[in-house]
Amino acid sequence: MEPCLMHATILSLSLLLASAPMVVLPDRQAFAQDMSNGADNFYRSDAVTLEKVSFRNKLGMQVVGNLFVPKTLDRSIAAPAIIVGHPMGAVKEQSSNLYAQKLAEEGFVTLSFDLPFWGESEGQPRNAVVPELYADAFSAATDFLSTRAEVNAEAIGVLGICGSGSFALSAASIDPRMKAIATVSMYDMGAASRDGLRNGVSLDQRREMMAGAVKQRMAEFTGGPIAYTGGTTTELTADTHPIQREFYDFYRTPRGEFTPPGQPEIPTTQPTLASNTAFMNFYPFAAIETISPRPLLFIAGENAHSIEFSEDAYQLAAEPKELVIVPNAGHVDLYDRTALIPFGKLAEFFRGNLS
Repeated sequence: MEPCLMHATILSLSLLLASAPMVVLPDRQAFAQDMSNGADNFYRSDAVTLEKVSFRNKLGMQVVGNLFVPKTLDRSIAAPAIIVGHPMGAVKEQSSNLYAQKLAEEGFVTLSFDLPFWGESEGQPRNAVVPELYADAFSAATDFLSTRAEVNAEAIGVLGICGSGSFALSAASIDPRMKAIATVSMYDMGAASRDGLRNGVSLDQRREMMAGAVKQRMAEFTGGPIAYTGGTTTELTADTHPIQREFYDFYRTPRGEFTPPGQPEIPTTQPTLASNTAFMNFYPFAAIETISPRPLLFIAGENAHSIEFSEDAYQLAAEPKELVIVPNAGHVDLYDRTALIPFGKLAEFFRGNLS
């Protein structure tokens, strides 16, 4: 990649896209982890059962998930359910399993799953950016839950973390079966790709990224290797951007690092370069007002670099809606810091709106 294109890509994607790694890094880098405020990404609840499940999306691709059911659930009564989507580039074992288990402890049947092209779900090439199928995965998960005897098909909610917040909103805009929608540390993946944080990407930089993507597309079409872009840095230096440091502390240390079984040790925090510009045509807030009268809850950290996306969505959405700002919390803090994540608020929201 040419140096100027590499710079623009790193600026607008590596720092702007919430991503998650699955590579195993040397132990020498483990010292960076910060386990404060109850960081517990790999939490395992003794109060719920875990069942590995799979289901098909609209193209017949297999989507793999974890179904959590409270051990005390009265199986004679169908329960409300919540679908939980992971951060962009992450897998279900990063953040979404934690949220799913905590909400299952509150009496919900919950489902965390890997987006197509990521984790254990199908899709080639790995790490391809296909926003429509990301959003459709929430509808596919709704299909699946609607067939489960322990689930009330009329009481299914969705929760999207980081990039999945925008995918959940996109899905809910055309799928009325999703009765209550919440997001945490949401990224509008379209706006982040087109404009960057605080509109920090110029039109010239955008054009440069598009030119690089189609150049790589042609290279792969004619037999060249797949290239990847953005993602979380694999090494900290004195010049590492604070946002990258924030992601690194979760994804590149034992705090949140995870490699799915059988996955190659490629830079899986990174989307494919040729497909990444697909996000530029993704407008998850375009019909957000049509979700009403179904309720919306947006949760963001007070210090989150991504807070603008939750604020924008809240302004555009119709009632009923609520924006909750978590004091002293950043973007990644709400991935796993159990002392900061408002699980009680989420349980209250879903309990009051899924019936």
